[in-house]
Amino acid sequence: MKIRIDIDCTPDEARGFFGLPDVKPLQKKMLDELEQRMTANLKAMDPEALMKTWLPMGLQGFEEMQKTFWGQMGGTPSGDDKKG
Repeated sequence: MKIRIDIDCTPDEARGFFGLPDVKPLQKKMLDELEQRMTANLKAMDPEALMKTWLPMGLQGFEEMQKTFWGQMGGTPSGDDKKG
């Protein structure tokens, strides 16, 4: 024996029928806060701030890093060839 019951209702009606809380206000609040945080993070991602973070000593730090890489590879950078 099979019994089949089809109930046509919206998610809000089903939530109310089962006594579940309405989460729409909480969801809206969380999405608003997420949007504010993402906007603040995007403002902090301007190119000048990124360069200061990645290369704290500016180009001097980049040159030192380049020299270290060349030293690890056993070669010398093309500008540092000093022949007597």
